[in-house]
Amino acid sequence: MIAMSRSRAGRAMWASLVALILAGTLFSPPATAGDEPRVERRGGCSQSSRWKLKLKKDDGGIEAEYEVDQNVNGERWRVVMKRNGNRIFKGIRRTRPPSGSFEVERHAGDGPGTDRFVARARNLRTGEVCRGRASI
Repeated sequence: MIAMSRSRAGRAMWASLVALILAGTLFSPPATAGDEPRVERRGGCSQSSRWKLKLKKDDGGIEAEYEVDQNVNGERWRVVMKRNGNRIFKGIRRTRPPSGSFEVERHAGDGPGTDRFVARARNLRTGEVCRGRASI
């Protein structure tokens, strides 16, 4: 009989917990203007570096940020970023202390439908290539 009452108490506790979680998701306040859609993708490069591509809708456009982390300072990379096939950045970036990484940030237009971003970076010394893709 004691085991049954513990079991019932346990089920009642779980039921209460589930009800609280559902109430929190069903009755949460609506999104505000600051809760703009965001997308973040990460991946590995052709050698040991890592890339990250973040997209965020902002002020009627899209803020795109591409980062490559090599963990080596002073390396030069040729970088190209495109939105829907149109180039929005082309240039050279150098990895910097303390993390041995670089970033490229651009504000692009927000066209109708899905916007597709592609970023590519090539290390000018080693030939390592990083490619990132994301859509918003």
